[in-house]
Amino acid sequence: MRADPLLSIVVTIVDGGRFLRDFLYTTTQFRDPPPLELIVPYDESVAEVAAYQAEFPHVTFMPLGKITPGRPITTEAGQHELFDRRRAAGLAAAKGDIIAILEDRGHPTPDWARTVVRLHAETGKNVVGGAIDCKEPTSLLNWAFWVTDFGRYGRPFASGPAEWVSDVNVTYSRKALEATRHLWKDRFHEPVVNWHLISLGEELLLSNELVVEHVRPPATLARLLPERFHWGRLFGNIRARHFSPAKRAAYILLSPLIPPSLWIRHGITQFRKGKGGRYLLALPYIMIMTIAWTLGEVWGYITLRP
Repeated sequence: MRADPLLSIVVTIVDGGRFLRDFLYTTTQFRDPPPLELIVPYDESVAEVAAYQAEFPHVTFMPLGKITPGRPITTEAGQHELFDRRRAAGLAAAKGDIIAILEDRGHPTPDWARTVVRLHAETGKNVVGGAIDCKEPTSLLNWAFWVTDFGRYGRPFASGPAEWVSDVNVTYSRKALEATRHLWKDRFHEPVVNWHLISLGEELLLSNELVVEHVRPPATLARLLPERFHWGRLFGNIRARHFSPAKRAAYILLSPLIPPSLWIRHGITQFRKGKGGRYLLALPYIMIMTIAWTLGEVWGYITLRP
């Protein structure tokens, strides 16, 4: 790796519009960044984002044409497939020595880019993930969503080896990316890639110095519950493909225990972070969303459908 490596950032469009614009603006505020390559892959369904090219000439807007997902584009499952395919296309085009994946919902802090380079150099790790803080102020429902999806990545926490890092804030060395290319050439699935790297002896590093702030539009339960179900179903499907038939059957049979175990786990995490009171206020929302996720996860175990 060069002394001053090229950092590629693949930006996944989730909300688009002003959320993408605000994200791109944060990248103009980086302090002392290394050489950067910013890639925004977009398909026909979000083609309007190309209009930001003039405002952000440092960004490569990468047209992918029409993508037809396996499920309707109007569904959460269809949308998630678009996210996965955009990421994969961006990764394939990235030229960096270090390649990062961010979402337009996760705005990096001003020291983010320099911190990426420093952590890779200091630790020698091929996978470095970071913190995902909830941007305040936000509604109790939005915060409850953040807890169920990213609560473990919220500061404070101690940096160190981790079993999980999130594709909302993760960086890979070129070596790690090439070692997993066969797994993400069509769709990027974070668990599959990271599990494979772990099987090769890699250690994932989760750092509290590498920070993004999670921002999403005001949510409603009617909007969140289908998302939780379908994203849970995708996770269940991915997980089941790595299970033996006996283990898969056991997870299906024991699935009623998943929601209460999640409530306890999330609760312990948030109490340790000093947010126990807010967690109790948000618990009804968290219970509903974790049940929706579990139903989807179990359906993924049963059907084995992506």
